[in-house]
Amino acid sequence: MLHMFRAVIWFLIRLPLLLLIFVTALVMSSCTMLGLNYASLETTNKAAPQPALDVAAIISEASYRKDLMQSFEDVLYGPWPEGMPVSWGEPRLVETDLLGGKGRLEEIPVTIGTGEGASQFWLAVAIPAGEGPFPLVISQTFSSNCAAFPGYPVTSTAGTPCEGSEMDGTFGYLATQMFGTYIAKVPLERFMDAGIAYATFYGSDFVPDRRNEAPDMMEHLGGPINPTSTLMAWAYGYSAAMDALEGRDEIDSGAMILFGHSRFGKAALITGAWDRRADAVIAHQAGFAGASLSRSETGEGLKRMAESYPHWLAPQTQDWLDRLGELPVDQHQLLALLAPTPVLLGNGRRDVWSDPNSSFRAALSASEAYVAAGEEGLPAGGMKQEFEPGAGIAWWLRPGGHSIVSEDIDTFIAFIDAQFPDASRKQGAVHAAE
Repeated sequence: MLHMFRAVIWFLIRLPLLLLIFVTALVMSSCTMLGLNYASLETTNKAAPQPALDVAAIISEASYRKDLMQSFEDVLYGPWPEGMPVSWGEPRLVETDLLGGKGRLEEIPVTIGTGEGASQFWLAVAIPAGEGPFPLVISQTFSSNCAAFPGYPVTSTAGTPCEGSEMDGTFGYLATQMFGTYIAKVPLERFMDAGIAYATFYGSDFVPDRRNEAPDMMEHLGGPINPTSTLMAWAYGYSAAMDALEGRDEIDSGAMILFGHSRFGKAALITGAWDRRADAVIAHQAGFAGASLSRSETGEGLKRMAESYPHWLAPQTQDWLDRLGELPVDQHQLLALLAPTPVLLGNGRRDVWSDPNSSFRAALSASEAYVAAGEEGLPAGGMKQEFEPGAGIAWWLRPGGHSIVSEDIDTFIAFIDAQFPDASRKQGAVHAAE
């Protein structure tokens, strides 16, 4: 009887935590399926991506590229907000002695739009010690800068210095267990040691990831052309960050790399195609409307994604959801539009929701465009191929699910080092810290 009593007390004491775990898992599984299955590695029995890729036209005919991009805008992303005003303030120094002398941390207020509808976010920038110029990674995060740079007085969503983080406590522990150590936190030391500058902002500080608020906010940004999907808006956020950072002496303006995970991976790919200043793109587990084929019948699927998150895509996408086979475009064409810009597509074997199988088939098709542009395409070996960081289009599959873990950071840095080799920048960063 005593053992039963103790068991009941144990359960009651832990009931709030158990409920939190259950609710958190339920919510998060809606976009990840928690990685309980394995993605198929068989691709030869799948249909070739459609429409057929016109390699010659996509590489050399400006009018064809323009028409193709217009088709993506018409059915998926809505208009690129051409001419949307971007302004930024003076950098504010947050930390001069970052990681014991390995770099410094600053932040820049960036404003997109005009009038009362304009939106501001804080772009946090970590710059390695040394002379530079350094390659620059620009990313967007799922949590505020407080979570990206815990312990540093960067500016919170409320506009006040950060005190703690939404990733503290039980929720943060659960989130990192499910989605990896770096789902919110920036691996600062890894990038500073590699001699790579890192800039990031909270995507929802610009346009919120909320279906009821995002459309109205985008409509009132005040530009000559306003975005109608959050993916296109977040893509323009990457472009605005490049505006604010290019031309600085410590930044290598010829080595600006866009990085995004999941929904921000989708946005990074869009930016890479629409804003050709991007020198490389790392799209990690970007899934549907990103690197995975819209016609695929495995994984989350474009239909389910668009119904669950209608604000991610343009309103007219809803008209196509019951006839995806008739779409005039698919994602292998988006990847081909990036050529010859180097792109890394990261995948997890258990991330079935993002559909690594169709991501590989899209990359394999787009590889023809990279080869035609004089770049190295995908190596042989199918989905089990050895990762080649120097390839123009690099595709990588690791074990595990929808997350950002240490192994991913190793791969991202290897890709950057291979695409932008310069040993002196790494030596400078290390020597300055000694």
